[in-house]
Amino acid sequence: MRILITDGRERAALAAARALVAASCEVYVTARSSPSLAGVSRGVRSHVVRADALTSPARYAAEVGDLVGRLGIRVLIPVTDPSVEALLEHRDAVPAGVALPVPDLATWRAAADKLMVMELARAAGFDVPETVVLTSPYDAATVQRERLFPAVVKPHRSVVGSDSGRQKLGVSFVDDLSSCRQVLAALPATAYPVLLQRRVQGPGEGLFVLRWAGRVVALFAHRRLREKPPAGGVSVYRESIRPDPSLVTAGLTLLNALNWNGLVMIECKRDHRTGRHVIMEVNGRMWGSLQLAIDAGVNFPWLLVRCALGLPTPVVDQYRVGIRSRWLWGDVDHLYLRLRRSPAELHLPDGNLTRLAALRDFFAFRPGRDRCEILRWNDLLPFLVETATRMGLASGA
Repeated sequence: MRILITDGRERAALAAARALVAASCEVYVTARSSPSLAGVSRGVRSHVVRADALTSPARYAAEVGDLVGRLGIRVLIPVTDPSVEALLEHRDAVPAGVALPVPDLATWRAAADKLMVMELARAAGFDVPETVVLTSPYDAATVQRERLFPAVVKPHRSVVGSDSGRQKLGVSFVDDLSSCRQVLAALPATAYPVLLQRRVQGPGEGLFVLRWAGRVVALFAHRRLREKPPAGGVSVYRESIRPDPSLVTAGLTLLNALNWNGLVMIECKRDHRTGRHVIMEVNGRMWGSLQLAIDAGVNFPWLLVRCALGLPTPVVDQYRVGIRSRWLWGDVDHLYLRLRRSPAELHLPDGNLTRLAALRDFFAFRPGRDRCEILRWNDLLPFLVETATRMGLASGA
């Protein structure tokens, strides 16, 4: 069974490649340059795709489609938002009969629209951050400074623009009206409408689901223990947890409303004040901490491939709780930021960990409970490539 995974520089691509190689699949990985993180993994065949999915989606889809045809691929798994969108927009570039296990383009775009998701999530039973929708930078003048700040600025989609000019945008933390205006002024016109949301204080928790043809095939949940940047971002240290029944109910109701088909992560914060889950966003693709789910016993990539091919697929809703996974270099970045900057500079709440506590926690790694996401003794090359890239000895992993 031949599988092609895109975006070999991503940690999710590496996790998927390792899982599928272990399941005796013939795995190919693409990246814009070589070596790539997933491309050097044991048992993987690496290929270079020069086109950029973000800035040249049609050319990217054509190049990937040509490779798929030449290699006789049966399942094509895109890993990042730009690659998913490029391949959905230009689905005819992929040979007929090749499984592309992602939702249709309309569903994908609905889930990527943060404003639409907030409304659907509220109806599904999630709490939603207090939000003001801004249609231009000038709307900031209408914001009551004491009501929303500290806040988060979120473009309505993470990828904006058209084939002639696309950009990937992130969220920004703002503490007052002045910093909010600066962030809004720097955004392109295509970023609007923009959501200005009161910042929710509490641990990040995620619900991860594989839903296929209306059936829930697998469920998993984790709690973020450390992130980069520290106030909220990419998880660098996380733990498998038992899914809260209320989170599962709301999450599955939301996915039913979207008529979702494929993998998805529903990212939330558990509000310190109420104890309830406040939705942040929906990510309809493989996520960065995928390796934790696999280590805990939910092999999402293998289950996804079986669904895509119409093979008998077991329901997986039991896994090991308390498994922890650390992305070492990401955790180094977290520690560096904690040591170099004050909690106020990092947008952390008062009473957050001291520098000494951050240092102590970094070295409190327990081999019996904690696992390194990238560093695996039976597959060392990805970690060596990542390290060489960090040291400037290789191009981006």
